[in-house]
Amino acid sequence: MSEQFPTIPYSRQRYTAGESAARAREFLDTILLRRSVREFSGDPVPPEVVSLAIAAAAAAPSGANMQPWKFVVVHDPELKRRIREAAEEEERLNYGGRMPEEWLRALAPLQTDWRKEFLEIAPALIVVFKEEYGFSAEGERIAHYYVNESVGIACGFLLAALNAAGLVTLTHTPSPMGFLRDILGRPRNEKAFLLIPVGYPAEGCRVPDLRRKDLHEVMVVR
Repeated sequence: MSEQFPTIPYSRQRYTAGESAARAREFLDTILLRRSVREFSGDPVPPEVVSLAIAAAAAAPSGANMQPWKFVVVHDPELKRRIREAAEEEERLNYGGRMPEEWLRALAPLQTDWRKEFLEIAPALIVVFKEEYGFSAEGERIAHYYVNESVGIACGFLLAALNAAGLVTLTHTPSPMGFLRDILGRPRNEKAFLLIPVGYPAEGCRVPDLRRKDLHEVMVVR
């Protein structure tokens, strides 16, 4: 029988209905400011803010508490250049025929293409890796569970934390992303999950005027 986790007392401050609604509204107002940005300023971001956001991400729930994630923060200009060049090579192939026409039509209103200058301009890149399996202290392989779900939740925490700190991001997923593991020298049990440029919006930055679905379109109450 496996050893059980020890338990500790737990409680949370209980708010009135009005207080809870106000706090939920404040969070909603903040998260609605989050947009996918492709026009970054080169101004540096405070390292402590990035570290605190990653600490928040690492507090996400995970299958069997395996915490199957690594967050690699890239500031080095040479590494960013190599990442941009490798990403653009994959994207050239994607836009040049690897993506089906239906996908290209869906992307067309966003006016994106294979060029990814933001990967060099943004002052920081956070590359999120998922650990497909782990290792014990003795070097034995350890299975991880619900890896994609766990890392996806952690990424949501990360994006929300960076947004709350006034930074802007882009969720970039050049496909395939094996080049990130090679460039950053990550072990074979890690696979790139998400590439997130982080920074401040460039002066004059513009984003698509997107419509969010109304609440009644996404929420069902039974």
